[in-house]
Amino acid sequence: MSDTGLILSGGGARAAYQVGVLKAIAQLLRTENGTDTRINPFPIIVGTSAGAINATGLAAGAADFQDAVARIVNVWENFQAEDVYRSDSLGVIRTGARWLSALSFGWALRRWSKLRPKSLLDNAPLTDLLKGIIDFPSIDAALESGALKALAITVSSYSSGQHVTVYQASREIEAWTRTQRLAISGQIRLEHLLASSSIPFVFPAQALKLNGRLEYFGDGAMRQLAPTSPAIHLGAEKVLVIGAGRLNEPPPPVNEAEPTYPSLAQIAGHALSSIFLDGLAVDIERLMRINKTLSLLTPEARAQSSLRPIEVLVIAPSQRLDEIASRHVHNLPLPIRSLLRGVGATEAKGAALASYLLFESSYTRELIDLGMADTMARKQEVLDFLN
Repeated sequence: MSDTGLILSGGGARAAYQVGVLKAIAQLLRTENGTDTRINPFPIIVGTSAGAINATGLAAGAADFQDAVARIVNVWENFQAEDVYRSDSLGVIRTGARWLSALSFGWALRRWSKLRPKSLLDNAPLTDLLKGIIDFPSIDAALESGALKALAITVSSYSSGQHVTVYQASREIEAWTRTQRLAISGQIRLEHLLASSSIPFVFPAQALKLNGRLEYFGDGAMRQLAPTSPAIHLGAEKVLVIGAGRLNEPPPPVNEAEPTYPSLAQIAGHALSSIFLDGLAVDIERLMRINKTLSLLTPEARAQSSLRPIEVLVIAPSQRLDEIASRHVHNLPLPIRSLLRGVGATEAKGAALASYLLFESSYTRELIDLGMADTMARKQEVLDFLN
């Protein structure tokens, strides 16, 4: 079997969709595949943002793929917002209310550094959650046993502007450097996941050492020019890409009414979609174009090229996740709803922002079901890809 890579994109609570796809794949392997279903079908795993958390969970459980998927599904099916960020009144006042106040009275708060807000929400609960669900030493064991060949996650430095891929591999792989992005070999730990999943403005930056120098890092989807690149550098000959949003959005329906000025939530949702979705769509299009160009070359010319064809299968939501989120906003804790209402995120037009923060089981379960349905609709295509 050729080395197959799994690429899990970012998207906050939207990453529940990925879990649905993985759940469907695990089910297909149980019912359709004659081999040992515990074997990990993705020896190379790459994750970004919330996808980095799912990727690391899979890597840590690579010795038994079915069990690893079941554990991840159990977490996402039973999510509450308080598992990820403080949603009580005091916690929201200390972060969100202070952050919004700083937008209005920043000139008055500047001299008091202790009052300067770091983010809209406090994601301290996420630290405790990750400690309880991911056994990091198991990643090393999986690499040694051969159940896993490589794991990589991405982070973005606010300090230097570099997009950084941190990877662990079972064999020595030369680190790569490209424009505004670089890779470093090292053990992936809790602080890397916190950094990779720190949605800009929403969650605080994470301090990490890069080449002996302390820098502050945020969500790995920022400045991510080539999301498929790490898997290819790590040796993947084909990749399954699971998105967290529709990669080819249809035009919105024609509205006869005069458009109103966009709310802060609409603008923020648009910006987050640009960060999490656009780079992935462009990179996949570029990969397809390279594959087509290589197919036109003679075998001799192809052998002289540094490029190689990469088989790609993309599974992305068939429905707009912001529309699904608009049906579940009311399930958020009251302090969070009040905070989001102030910027228009509880309205249908602003639900895109809420779709990244809705860590509530009613929403995540619907996304899991959608991921399963979309995968089962392409059952034979998925099985052929997995050999």
